[in-house]
Amino acid sequence: MGLDDSVLTVRGIGPKKAQLLEKLPIRTLRDALECYPRDYEDRTHIVPIRDLQDGQKGLICAVVGTQPVLRRIRKGMDITKLRAFDSSGTIEITYYNNRYAAALLREGEEYLFYGRVQGSGSRRMMVSPASEHILPGMRPPTRIVPIYPLTSGVTQKDLEKVTAAALEECGGGFSDPLPAALCRKYDLIGLKEAFRCIHRPQSLDEVAQARRRMVFEELFLLCCGLQRLKERRIEEPGLVFDRGTPEAFWAQLPFPPTGAQRRAAEEIWRDVRSGKPMNRLVQGDVGSGKTVLAAVLCDLAVQNGYQAAIMAPTEILAAQHLESLGPIFSRMGMRCELLSGSMTAAQKRACKARIASGETQIVIGTHALIQKDVVFARLGAVVADEQHRFGVAQRADLRQKGVTPHTLVMSATPIPRTLALILYGDLDVSVIDELPPGRQPVDTFAVGEKMRQRIYAFIEKQIADGGQVYVVCPLVEEGELPLKSAEEHGAALKRVLPHRRVGILHGRMKAAEKDVVMNAFAAGELDILVATTVIEVGVNVPNACLMVIEDADRFGLSQLHQLRGRVGRGSRKSYCICFGADKGEQARQRLKILCGTNDGFEIAKADLAQRGPGDFFGKRQHGLPMLKVADLAGDLQLMQCAREEAEALLHDDPALAGYPLLRERVDRMFRADSGEIFN
Repeated sequence: MGLDDSVLTVRGIGPKKAQLLEKLPIRTLRDALECYPRDYEDRTHIVPIRDLQDGQKGLICAVVGTQPVLRRIRKGMDITKLRAFDSSGTIEITYYNNRYAAALLREGEEYLFYGRVQGSGSRRMMVSPASEHILPGMRPPTRIVPIYPLTSGVTQKDLEKVTAAALEECGGGFSDPLPAALCRKYDLIGLKEAFRCIHRPQSLDEVAQARRRMVFEELFLLCCGLQRLKERRIEEPGLVFDRGTPEAFWAQLPFPPTGAQRRAAEEIWRDVRSGKPMNRLVQGDVGSGKTVLAAVLCDLAVQNGYQAAIMAPTEILAAQHLESLGPIFSRMGMRCELLSGSMTAAQKRACKARIASGETQIVIGTHALIQKDVVFARLGAVVADEQHRFGVAQRADLRQKGVTPHTLVMSATPIPRTLALILYGDLDVSVIDELPPGRQPVDTFAVGEKMRQRIYAFIEKQIADGGQVYVVCPLVEEGELPLKSAEEHGAALKRVLPHRRVGILHGRMKAAEKDVVMNAFAAGELDILVATTVIEVGVNVPNACLMVIEDADRFGLSQLHQLRGRVGRGSRKSYCICFGADKGEQARQRLKILCGTNDGFEIAKADLAQRGPGDFFGKRQHGLPMLKVADLAGDLQLMQCAREEAEALLHDDPALAGYPLLRERVDRMFRADSGEIFN
C-alpha cells in the first residue's frame, strides 16, 4: 500500500463511503494526509464539575448516576436526560434525537464527557457531549482531538481511520520538498513529523509547530510558482513601443490627470519601451481613474502599429468602457468596437472579420474575446479589468492571441500593497491612491429596521431634489432566508412610493432586459433602481446620489465599499445607508468601520482580517491555487519570508532543476487550479 493508493484499501472503507469521501475531496491516502483538521478540541485537562463555566466547553470525568429518561417533545424531536456526578457536584447530560448515544451509558459506571456547558449550580447541563467509557482501574485517556471538515454521511471516525492509514504510509522513503537549508534557517520541523503533529498532536504546541511548517511550505510553493511565471516572462522578448508618450496622450483628454495617474502611466511607458513583455497590475479605489490607464496603453499600441483588447467581466461594464473610451479613441482617429456574447451571429461574424483584418484597432469585450475563433491581425496590448474576476489561465488565454503582448490588469478591490505583491506575484504593481478632482466622499450611515419609514422619507426627498436612488438586496427573489429580495422589495417600494418610477435589475434577467433597465436608469427615466449586486462593478450614473443597502450585514466590507462607489460620481452630495445595524454586535462593529472611512485600502485590511481570503476574494475568483492552511492576513510576515526565499532560489535555479521534488509539487499545485500553466 502507498500514499497514491485509493482509500478503498483502508479497512472499513467500502465503495459507498469512498464515494462520499470524494466530496471532501479525498480519493487517495495522500488526499487524506492533506485534508487538515479545521479545529482541535483540547481534551487534556479534566475539570471538576463545580468549575465548569456557562457557555464554555469542558472535559469531566463523572459517574452516571441515573438511568437515561427518554421524552418526546414534539413530532420528530425527542430528548434523553440523565444525571452524572463527580466528587465536586452533579450535572445533567442531555441528548437531542440521539437515543443511541444515551443508551450506551450505564448507571454506576465512569465516563469522560466533553461538550459545551449551559447554566450553573444545580441547573448546570452539558448538551450532546462526546463520551468515552473508563474501565475500572484504567487511567482516563486524555488527548488533543482533531476536528475534520465533514460532508453528509462521513463521520469524524471515518476521517480518523483514513488519516491513520495515511500516516502509516509516511514511513521510509518519504521525501521533503523543502530544501533542508530552509528548514534549518526558519526552524521548521520535517514534513513527516508535521503530518504526525497536525493529525495526531500530543499538545497544542505541536499543532502550532505543524501549522507553521505547513503554512511556510504552502506559501513557498505558491511564491515559487508565481516567480517561475515572472522569470519566464522576463526571459521572453517583448514588443518595443517607442512611438508616443503619456504626455501626448494627456493632451488629448478633456481633463488633467491626477498625480497618481501620471506616475502609473510613466511606469507603463517605461515597461513597453524595455523590450520585455509588460505584465502590470494597476489597483486603485472605486472611481480613481484606472480606465484612463487602459486608454494610455491602447493608444501606445495603436501608435506603434498594433491592436489592443480590453476584457471586462460583464457586458454592462464592457459597454460602459466603450461609451467612455470610444469618443477619446475616435478623436485620435482610432477604430474601437465592442464584441459581446449578446450580439447576433451576423454581428459577431462581421466584428471578428474586422478584428482579423486589423481594421478594428481596439476591441472591448467580455469572455467572448478568448474564444478560439477570435483572431487578431497584430495584438500588441491586453487589458483585463476587474482582475479578481479572472484567473491566471484566462489572462494567459487572451495573451496567446498575440505574440507576447503587453498586459495590464486592473482591480478596484484594493488590498495592502505587500499582499498584492504576493497574490499577484507574477505582476508588477502600480497603485492609484488619489481620486480625481470633483469626487467627494459619500456620507455613510448604518441603521436598524426602526428607521425604515424615515429612510423612505429620505429617498423621497432625494428624488424630489432631482436625484436618483439605488436600492441593493442580497437575493433575487423571496426564499427561505429572512432577507430582502430585489423582486419582493421592488414591489414594496412601488406601493410605498406609487408616484415614483421603480425599476428592478438582477442577474437572472436576460442581457437585453438588463440593458433596457440600466439604460433607462442612466437616462433618468427611472427614479429608483432596485437591484442585486449585479450593479457592484462599473455602472456609472453621475446623477445617482443615494445608495440604500438592505441586509448589509450579509455583505463583505469590500463589497459594501464597491456598492457605495456607485454614488458620489457627480456633483450632488451623496449618501449610503446600510440596513443591518440591529443584527447583533458583530454586524454593528463591521458597519461602523464602513461608516468611519471612505479609504478602500483601510476597508480591505479590515475585511481581510475579519473574513479571511476565501470570502474576501469570492469563491475561487482570484484565480490562484487554493490555500489549505495559510491565512493571507495573519501569516503576512511568514509570507514575506517565503517570497524572498522563492525569489532567491529561482534566481539561482530558474527551472528548479536541482530540486525535482519541489518542482513537481509546484507544478501539481498550479496545475490543479490553472491547467497546464508551465507548459
